[in-house]
Amino acid sequence: MIPIAPPAPDNPPHETVNDMIRASAARNPGRMAVVCGDTRRTWAEFDERVNRVANALIGMGVAKGDRVAMLAPNSAEYAELFIGTLRAGAIITPLSTMAASGALEKMLLDCGAKTFFLADQYRDLAAPFLSGLAAQTVALDFDAGLPRYEDLLARADTSDPAVPVTLDDPCNLIYSSGTTGTPKGILHNHWMRAAQMSRVGPNGYADDDARTLISTPLYSNTTIVCFLPALVGGGTAHLMPKFDARRYLEIVQAERITHTMLVPVQYKRIMDVPDFDDFDLSSMRCKFSTSAPLRADVKADVLARFPGKLIEYYGLTEGGGVTVLVADEQPGKLHTVGAPAEFSEIRIIDEDGKPLPQGQVGEIVGRSPTMMSGYFGRDDLTAEYIWTDGDGTQFFRSGDMGRFDEDGFLILSDRKKDMIISGGLNIYADDLELVLLSDPDVMDAAVIGVPSEAWGETPLGLVVLHAGAERGADDICRAANERLGKSHRLSAVEIRDDLPRSSIGKILKRELRAPYWEAAGRQI
Repeated sequence: MIPIAPPAPDNPPHETVNDMIRASAARNPGRMAVVCGDTRRTWAEFDERVNRVANALIGMGVAKGDRVAMLAPNSAEYAELFIGTLRAGAIITPLSTMAASGALEKMLLDCGAKTFFLADQYRDLAAPFLSGLAAQTVALDFDAGLPRYEDLLARADTSDPAVPVTLDDPCNLIYSSGTTGTPKGILHNHWMRAAQMSRVGPNGYADDDARTLISTPLYSNTTIVCFLPALVGGGTAHLMPKFDARRYLEIVQAERITHTMLVPVQYKRIMDVPDFDDFDLSSMRCKFSTSAPLRADVKADVLARFPGKLIEYYGLTEGGGVTVLVADEQPGKLHTVGAPAEFSEIRIIDEDGKPLPQGQVGEIVGRSPTMMSGYFGRDDLTAEYIWTDGDGTQFFRSGDMGRFDEDGFLILSDRKKDMIISGGLNIYADDLELVLLSDPDVMDAAVIGVPSEAWGETPLGLVVLHAGAERGADDICRAANERLGKSHRLSAVEIRDDLPRSSIGKILKRELRAPYWEAAGRQI
């Protein structure tokens, strides 16, 4: 593994998340730790089941540093498996339920999972490779001749196995979506996760009545950065197996939720619930947003109608530079993703890797206390991800394009790979999407580069219209182009029923581009 040296904060972590969660259980035995649907477990119950998980894994031959994989929806069992795996000294490897069967098989082979926990809901996804899997498969919630989760727990000891885990030990392994080739496993160690817990106190997770609603899947880093602080703070983690905007509002009202992490598409759907204003959301104190930029108009709507602070984070699963926008304190900066977080350093570089001055657009590189250990088993990929300045300091490449404004706030332009080069000019799809989204009839929009004989590639707009809108694609395109410079105009607009998104709300642009490039016999 290539050694990566993150900057140390003034007060570096001195204990692991394991130790912090043990302390939470000792402080709050009668308080609810995890709630999911009708399942409610106190801290005493949760801690006992976590111990059973850890001891069951050890009894199955799982040793310190082994990988334990999971393919399941959010549940109380998922939560205790996550923490129980860490307590056993193993590496939790949550797998994306959005991945194709072939990609999942590659992930399991790549990580060399010792044990694989599978939910009934995803048996069809696993069926093509299950019989040839080296990992021991455990059935979470079904009976098919496999070891059953609850049976393993029933036979396991309830005492803490006390496996020694240090800050240098690996903690979790998160895989990229894996649409092509072998997915990349992003390895985080316990130091990185413990460093993130510096946010627990300032963000109110340690308040006596903190209740966090988690509606994104636990295989996503977006979720983990909210799930772990909720437990470390000793509060209650409320889990939704599947997001539904109206059900989300019902839970906030009924359970008096104080904290939440949402991705931009969820905010939009929640704010668009017809009777949103009829719900009592006064308990909400702090809302977080990450995974993709939250549009300025949506931020403004959230600030106007959804109680509590709104904090947007920009960062990567791999770690590196982090920015923070406290939207209610910086209403004039809603078009940005904030300023660099404490102990975080961000620079903008050109195609040759040279730093650019303030105001110029380039690739964002960053470093902070929260940086991955590297791509699992792929030092070659890790090396490609690192940019080193003239002093030998390591930064992570983001693949995102952006610039700093005059006040040091970061404005994102686009993913580097999504930038459209038309006739030798760089066109940032985000700029065109903002124009399309300002059209009163447009509900959702994406701009992609498609093949062009004249220009190499040209921007195409794909839009979803609001219900009842009757305008045609040509009219939408004409209105947008009237507001765009000549060199940035859309070649056309197509109307779609919806746009494909990942489970955390990112538009799958590669999926949108593929048919156009394949039809032209060209690679994307």
